[in-house]
Amino acid sequence: MTSSSAPLARFLHRLRLRSVLTSEEQEAVSNLVGETRSFRPSEDIVSPGERVEHACLVARGLAGRFDQMLDGERQVTSFYISGDMCDLHSVVAPRASWSITALGPVTAVMIPHRQLRELCVRYPSVAVAFWRDGTVDASIFAKWVGNLGRKDAKARIAHIFCEMGVRSEAAGLGSKTSFELPLTQDRLSDAAGLTTVHVNRTLQQMKREALLQFKNRHVDIPDWQALALIAEFDPAYLLLEGPPHRVFPKHYSVQTSTLH
Repeated sequence: MTSSSAPLARFLHRLRLRSVLTSEEQEAVSNLVGETRSFRPSEDIVSPGERVEHACLVARGLAGRFDQMLDGERQVTSFYISGDMCDLHSVVAPRASWSITALGPVTAVMIPHRQLRELCVRYPSVAVAFWRDGTVDASIFAKWVGNLGRKDAKARIAHIFCEMGVRSEAAGLGSKTSFELPLTQDRLSDAAGLTTVHVNRTLQQMKREALLQFKNRHVDIPDWQALALIAEFDPAYLLLEGPPHRVFPKHYSVQTSTLH
């Protein structure tokens, strides 16, 4: 096991956006340790059908969750940036029915389920924070389903960039109008449910209209309001309005022996 203080600090920041944690609870999250691994572009971090014993924390790069069809076609159902725990729910559902794939060079920290279970038992408020974090993932999935089913190509693409801008800003990785997104048009087409040709044509139109600008891996949104209007973007589904009251009182913890 290796220490992973920087990625865990980002993960803790993500939790604290939506949950109130005491200093003791924050320290307990920060003290998690895991094995750091590097992945090549298009390499699976988790493969379909794999039974995992760890959750994957993105330390660097961009990862995506994929559902794969029998003919080999893939649909991206979510993106994960630095500080995101891709599959926190695998603690209670360890067999994957999807894949998590590196969309470029990715560094991830594998946090053992055993540690996460022990943390949840000892600190119930951390368990609630994990639960709320998983709710965000489910909310993003639901929003993407609605986008794929009811919006045109321009609105789908606009929504993806609006979402990633807001998430990058919340994570401290940029601002909602200027952020890194190492995403190819092929992967964007997988996320938007469109052909690469259609995505390319739509992006060219959006660049001509000064809605999006790209330089290397960097995205700039010159007119946020215009892009958000096209996307019908409402960030409420990201649950960033501030943490609610604690379910458990402060300093509530359970002293227990190590679980097996």
